[in-house]
Amino acid sequence: MKKYIYCSLIALFLCLSVAVMADPPTPPPDPSSGGGHGGPVGAPIDGGLGILMVMGVAYGGRKFHQARKSKKKLAKEGQAINDPGELF
Repeated sequence: MKKYIYCSLIALFLCLSVAVMADPPTPPPDPSSGGGHGGPVGAPIDGGLGILMVMGVAYGGRKFHQARKSKKKLAKEGQAINDPGELF
């Protein structure tokens, strides 16, 4: 039953994504009337992308540190770790 619900939700979102589209950009102002020059400028993604990458690296570093700390604790207690990738 869950599989049917998930498939239905995915199909619904795919259909809605086609129906919900952005408006076309407004035409640039007429240069003869003293309007600005150049076309519409897109939104910069550099700042947000950099922040997202830094947060991903920090999260990965934290998880690596926690796994390594846990592995050392288990080794200190005398428990054998058969698979080194087990904690990752």
